Amino acid sequence: MKIPNITTTSAVVILKKLSSTFQGVLAVGFALVLAACSSGSNNDNNDGPPPAAAPFQELIDQGVTRYMGVYSPSTTAQVGDSIEYTFGVGEGPLCLYGEPYTMATRNSGSDDLLIFLQGGGACWFPNSGGLCAASSSAAGQLPIPINGLLSPDPSKSPLAGTSAVYVPYCDGGLHASDADYDSNDDGNIDLYHRGLHNLTASLDVAMGVFPAPSRVILAGVSGGAYGALFALPLVSQAYPGVPIDVLNDSGIGITRPNDPVFNQAVVEYWNIEDFFPASVPNVMPEGSPTTLLNWQLKQDTNIRMGMFSYAQDSTIGTFFLGLDPSVFEGLLRSTVADVETANEQRVRSFIADGGSHTFLGGDLSLSVEGVTLYDWVDAMINEPLENWESVSGAPIRDE
Repeated sequence: MKIPNITTTSAVVILKKLSSTFQGVLAVGFALVLAACSSGSNNDNNDGPPPAAAPFQELIDQGVTRYMGVYSPSTTAQVGDSIEYTFGVGEGPLCLYGEPYTMATRNSGSDDLLIFLQGGGACWFPNSGGLCAASSSAAGQLPIPINGLLSPDPSKSPLAGTSAVYVPYCDGGLHASDADYDSNDDGNIDLYHRGLHNLTASLDVAMGVFPAPSRVILAGVSGGAYGALFALPLVSQAYPGVPIDVLNDSGIGITRPNDPVFNQAVVEYWNIEDFFPASVPNVMPEGSPTTLLNWQLKQDTNIRMGMFSYAQDSTIGTFFLGLDPSVFEGLLRSTVADVETANEQRVRSFIADGGSHTFLGGDLSLSVEGVTLYDWVDAMINEPLENWESVSGAPIRDE
């Protein structure tokens, strides 16, 4: 299989337009360093324990934040109660076939901030008989939807009234890709997998518009749910110390079991190796992403994760991964059980029967074990921990 050469911009982070909060964090950190250097004796031996590494420091060192502070929108436009930000063409944010990238914010004046990552398929090895079924236009996903979780009607969404950053999906690489390709070998780039550029530019806008939220709700749907796993270290870096509640809708990171060659090839094709900590054995999923999810939750104790899926999701399981429904369900249930057991105070799940796909973009009245999705999300976000419980439909029984 031929993997074309990757074209990326420099991995050097040019911090040229940080938000006031991010600048403040850097200033405080610098002040603490100066204080440590100037206090105490001249003895080089440090009596206290070494300072704890920042959350996700290994991934930061590997370069996942390399585009923070690099891009600014070229135009902004007021659209109803939201503002849309469009980025210019060139080395920065772009959609799959070279269209400009646009994202949006809606400022409701709330202390909480919803960062919503839209979904829309995936694209890998299109010139080698692979798959390219992905949204390729950000403009087509705007304005900000007013249904499902993003609805401003409190009877339809438990997050109605929450300020929002809306991140359309158009890179074909789960909001994390960073590779350009000449897919037909004619000497011209024609595929722009710029997810990391797009995501980071969107978070830069978020930090400028919403510099100090009291809590971040990071929600992702389908490809955006896979993307939320990649976005998590960047959001943690953008809002250090702020609680992050992850709503992962139909994309907890399951890959093809027992097919490491395929899984590794897709990671290399999208150029997303930096999102997997090199120091952690078996962190690259070979079916179940349990190791990666547990590692992420250990990095930042401010993170909680709500995972929901249809048990036999045919879009992810059958169409994209080519798995039998029972195989997908087995991976889903074992992954959820393992991660919940290891993080019992911070992880819950909502597993519905059937082969449908995604929840958050539509009616939240679906009920499992007598609990609607609306009430389940509301319990996670707005109620005490004891009111937030995992629910599940009955598993498939093998004949």
